[in-house]
Amino acid sequence: MLHMQGVTKVYHTELVETHALRSLDLHVKEGEFVAVTGPSGSGKTTFLNIAGLLETFTGGEFVLDGQNVKGLSDDARSRLRNQKIGFIFQGFNLIPDLNLFDNVDVPLRYRGMSAPERKSRIEDALAKVGLGSRMKHFPAELSGGQQQRAAIARALAGSPRLLLADEPTGNLDSQMARGVMELLEDINSRGTTIIMVTHDPELAARAQRNVHIVDGMATDLSVEPSLVRVARSAEAGAPASA
Repeated sequence: MLHMQGVTKVYHTELVETHALRSLDLHVKEGEFVAVTGPSGSGKTTFLNIAGLLETFTGGEFVLDGQNVKGLSDDARSRLRNQKIGFIFQGFNLIPDLNLFDNVDVPLRYRGMSAPERKSRIEDALAKVGLGSRMKHFPAELSGGQQQRAAIARALAGSPRLLLADEPTGNLDSQMARGVMELLEDINSRGTTIIMVTHDPELAARAQRNVHIVDGMATDLSVEPSLVRVARSAEAGAPASA
């Protein structure tokens, strides 16, 4: 599903050259649930932006679902992103003036779907996250956990092959976080590949595989048990922002 080999990302200013990713290697199979951990400033967000085709990369190779994305134009990246990728953000990113139905509808309109198909997808997605009876509610009328479920429904409505979650439980209490995690596990069990960035070692432990990013390089913790313990210990004392 996702194959990165030697991916680098360098940001340039007039005086500073910042290496956000340094020869990062990561391979995610179709249907996997991978948690990405690491301290703040380690390159997790940069990695997620590149994986989601929101940013270009400086060097290396990146193949997404069989397609080499290196050198794609902005329009080509946008089309590929819209067809294959769903996003879940820590801040929900719901539009406050739109009800849940219309919030989920927004990205579908960009895909040129007919109104009946969009309606079917929206109702199905909201039902899957347990919000079928609240589609006419506005974000302010929902709890934080419900808003995150609505954000997940918005991602699911596009039937993505890859779901990218950036700290999806960061703004939720522990009970709500567990509920969102259970929902993500259910979505994964239906075949959707998920890559989740998290600072929460408890949530990371529930993923099928853990990848730790430090100084722009990735280590697969699933094959190094001693590093898993060290990383989780470090994560427990890490700042809350990526």
